[in-house]
Amino acid sequence: MTRIVQVGNIPCGADELFLISGPCVIETEDVMLRTAEKLKEVSERMKVPVIYKSSFTKDNRSSVDFYQGPGLDEGLKVLARIKKDFGFPILTDIHYPSQAAPAAEVCDVLQIPAYLCMQTTLVTEAARTGAVINIKHGQFLAPDNMIKPAQKCESVGNSQIILTERGYTFGYNDMVVDPAPSTTCVRPAILWYSTSRTAFANTASPAPIREAATAR
Repeated sequence: MTRIVQVGNIPCGADELFLISGPCVIETEDVMLRTAEKLKEVSERMKVPVIYKSSFTKDNRSSVDFYQGPGLDEGLKVLARIKKDFGFPILTDIHYPSQAAPAAEVCDVLQIPAYLCMQTTLVTEAARTGAVINIKHGQFLAPDNMIKPAQKCESVGNSQIILTERGYTFGYNDMVVDPAPSTTCVRPAILWYSTSRTAFANTASPAPIREAATAR
């Protein structure tokens, strides 16, 4: 039986569809607020709950010339305003152990990037905050091996764990996604629809996903 992880009023792992959606990285405050306003409208009309996702820093950009975000302090101020004004649960990435505690003061879910899912100190420091931990599947790991980072969370007393499928590196710059669930993990699983910046779970209909993808 899949474990239910509660994020705000959203039971992750239950039969109810929910979306994780928002700008990949925090942009201008105006863009962030307009996105939240549209997602709120879509959520209420389609009756699909939303976890608002955006990163204060994307530290794994492929070039130093690419925009990385406003940074921890300014980014968390924007996310705190969205949480207050729109009532969304908030999800953000962290890349360093020192970011875990301040991010957890604002965010309901701390996300571990796929590249970093086996970093013990990062995972355990995130878990120690008591926040829900969303671990993205490293493309270098077989599905069953995702139990390892999950167990790292549990080793410090946090069983509020979500696993997100991110596919497998295959050949040169090709990505293959096999959404078959691990036989050893009973945590809620999410399929990350990265081209629309929207993740979804227990999908019964793609309609709200398509609409949320146009929220910006």
